[in-house]
Amino acid sequence: MTDRIRLFFRKDKEPYLCFYRILGFYPRNIELYKQALLHKSSSVKEKGRLLNNERLEFLGDAILDAIVADIVYKHFDGKREGFLTNTRSKIVQRETLNRVAVEIGLDKLIKYTTRQSSHNSYMCGNAFEALIGAIYLDRGYRACKKFMEERIINRYLNLEKVSRKEVNFKSRLIEWGQKYKFEINFELLDESLDKEQNPIFETQITVENIPAGRGKGYSKKESQQEASHKTLAMIKNNPRFIETIYTAKAEREQQASEKAEQTIPQQKEEAAIPTESAEEKTFAYEETESLQTKKTDSDTERIIAEAEEAAFLTEEKILKDNSEKK
Repeated sequence: MTDRIRLFFRKDKEPYLCFYRILGFYPRNIELYKQALLHKSSSVKEKGRLLNNERLEFLGDAILDAIVADIVYKHFDGKREGFLTNTRSKIVQRETLNRVAVEIGLDKLIKYTTRQSSHNSYMCGNAFEALIGAIYLDRGYRACKKFMEERIINRYLNLEKVSRKEVNFKSRLIEWGQKYKFEINFELLDESLDKEQNPIFETQITVENIPAGRGKGYSKKESQQEASHKTLAMIKNNPRFIETIYTAKAEREQQASEKAEQTIPQQKEEAAIPTESAEEKTFAYEETESLQTKKTDSDTERIIAEAEEAAFLTEEKILKDNSEKK
């Protein structure tokens, strides 16, 4: 009621009414909400620094994780940690937040340059996180939770359906790798048993041989899904990791290029060596055969001559022996 009364005396009522339709309450510090909708491509300078929604997005991401974990924990009483983690992940993933942001009309309020919208498919989801950050700074945690429960989950998300929805993080990661030509490998690190003798698998993912996400699960698939989810989070939120894998990729491609350059001259040199024609090969074969035939004839003649000489010597020796006996 106090906020409504204050609004009555304001000249710029439209922005407050616009946010009221989305939030269900009037903003106290409307500048926070305006900043939440300011994409970095439309940053403004204030007190010597650029102002956009990235800092609020960072804060809202953490607050949203806590709120959704709180809601999911209380809604699914008795469910295991793995189930709760997966359900929370499905709610806070970029696709879900993007869709919700469009549903509540946030996409029409974001300020950005046209060229940025063509490839930034998660701009609306990022703005939604920034909005959560603005609510937290303006009204606190309880207001954030109430907004999520009453204005978002109850209207746009069915927790039971969401919990049963299969989100294939591994496929998304592989598709990303294929699109941007990164080498991605899944390595099974360990197989063990928990206290109840259930098998536990641990998977490590490497991108360009750089260690990325690591996950555990009660099946190889589950461990790969968790590792893929963590890797996707690193790709989105860790600039140092992104820089490292791009450097490794560039080095691999450079080595492949140098190897190809070394192979091409060798292939050209081999191609330059003249090859024998069919006639030349036939002539060579016939010449070889002729030489072999001549060699065979020569050998035969030599053997016959040696045999005749041996026979002559033997006969001469016999005559000599007979003559000596007489």
